[in-house]
Parts: sequence; C-alpha cells; structure tokens
Amino acid sequence: MRSLLVFVLFAATICWFLFSPIYKHVLVVRQAVLQAEVDYLLEIGSNADHGYIDETMMEQSRLRLAGFGLHPDEIRYEVTGSNSALATSAAAPLPRGTGLSLTISYPVEGLLDIDRLIGIEPLPADSRLRAAGMKMSEYVP
Repeated sequence: MRSLLVFVLFAATICWFLFSPIYKHVLVVRQAVLQAEVDYLLEIGSNADHGYIDETMMEQSRLRLAGFGLHPDEIRYEVTGSNSALATSAAAPLPRGTGLSLTISYPVEGLLDIDRLIGIEPLPADSRLRAAGMKMSEYVP
C-alpha cells in the first residue's frame, strides 16, 4: 500500500514537471499576443486620421486574434478617453492631446488547473488575462 501511494505521488509530480511549463508558456504567449494587439490598435486608433477605435476595428482585431487560437466571442474590449468622452465613434473622434485607453481581456480557460497536482490552488474560473495601454490622440480636425 505504501509503495502504491509513493507511485501515485511520484507520477503526479512527474506529470506536473513535464506539463506545467507548457501550459505556462501558452499563458505567456497569449498575454504577449493580447499586448501586441493593444499596441497595434492604439497606434491605428490614435493616429491623425482616426482619434477613435470603432466596432469595425475591434471586429478585425477579433479575426486577427482568432488566427492565434483565441475564441473571438470571448474577447472583451474596453475603449475610453481620458476626458470621459466616448472613444468608439467616428463621428466624434478624440481631439489631439486626449488620451485614448484600450484594455483587451480574455479568459484564462483553466490553463493553471494542472497546479492542483502539487497542491497549488489555481486561479478562479472567471479569471481573465488583461492587456492595456494608453496613447495620446493625434487627431486634428
């Protein structure tokens, strides 16, 4: 009985050592992809021709992120202006010097559940990866 218990604990530890780095790598890559997308959208949205990030830009972003394996319907966008103005309307772009802030979030999807094998409590089920940024609008009417 004792040897069976040692075998089970040893097998669980070996599985964790083998697979935990893979899941953490997926988590790090997803975070990097989200941050790169935030930087790209802020660059486009804050340029002198736009001053906003509209729903069309967000839909194109969802399609780009789907190419990396993310589920488009799980991606959330939060776009705000530093002056509390609506920053998603082409009819009212943010004027030059106003901050355009963007946050993209995506669920963790249980990637850290394997940590239970060694007694570490994983993140709650509703946890989300977040990438955020702010850039000053360059729009001049």
